[in-house]
Amino acid sequence: MTDLSSAKPADIPRSESAALLAMLWRDKLAFVSAVMLLVIVLFAVLGPALLGDAAGAQNLRGRNSPPFDLAHGWAFVLGGDSLGRPMLPRLIVAASSTMGVAAGAVLSALVVGAAFGLVAGYLGKNVSQVIMRLADVIMSFPSLLIAVVVLYVLGPSIPNLVLVLAITRIPIYLRTTCAEVLEVRERMFVQAATVMGASHTRIILRHILPIVAPTLMTIATLDFAFVMLAESSLSFLGIGIQPPNITWGLMVSQGRPYLSSAWWLAFWPGLMIVITALSLNLLSNWMRVALDPAQRWRLEARSTKGGTANG
Repeated sequence: MTDLSSAKPADIPRSESAALLAMLWRDKLAFVSAVMLLVIVLFAVLGPALLGDAAGAQNLRGRNSPPFDLAHGWAFVLGGDSLGRPMLPRLIVAASSTMGVAAGAVLSALVVGAAFGLVAGYLGKNVSQVIMRLADVIMSFPSLLIAVVVLYVLGPSIPNLVLVLAITRIPIYLRTTCAEVLEVRERMFVQAATVMGASHTRIILRHILPIVAPTLMTIATLDFAFVMLAESSLSFLGIGIQPPNITWGLMVSQGRPYLSSAWWLAFWPGLMIVITALSLNLLSNWMRVALDPAQRWRLEARSTKGGTANG
């Protein structure tokens, strides 16, 4: 028998988080994507407090100032817009609205969809049929068309935008959760918990939800990119976020008339949208493998091989 008291630290199994970080480090594309998203989140959280005044300050001498021209200060390193406002602070501050709307919509859709999906999958066919038909009604309409109509009626604002985007994404989480629960509830450990007298709430929250959660997190990461693109599209059409608030989509819309004379007005916010969406897609692909016990061995084998080679 092995004496754990005399075992070396390397012999003791690493924690789950340490193992995931090691696998993330081995996958360079996923690691770079995670770093990029972390930087963008920091911009979104700290940007308005640090650069809010600079983003709205006008310098008419810097109107349509080209990129990398520091004659008007460091803030104009990415150029200035048509009103002489620096692009760099505006990009950082716009990250707050763009990421905030996407995060609010995805989180709301995830919570509501997962809750109804857990109930529909666990309680059986009759309840499931009613809830799934409601999801089918929502999915029968194009999501962007619903958003355009609702925002035209209610008016463009951040709460309305979050609400309409969340409603259009609820069926995705609802259907996925319901399908997962229908399979998980037939497993032996759920049947054992039922026989031992566990309540329905305890079975759902303690036994079923932890199994379904990794799939939902992977879908939410991928869906975050879709919602962000939808918000940018609505802002580009003029029915999304309205000035004085700014988002990347709104900045692209404001730079459209100047594509021939000041391309950077639309290029930089468009580039930020592409980078964020690409990073989310790459990270979601890694999470799909890392959080799936049936496929995780691929990343673990790659991590072990890399560690052996380095040793």
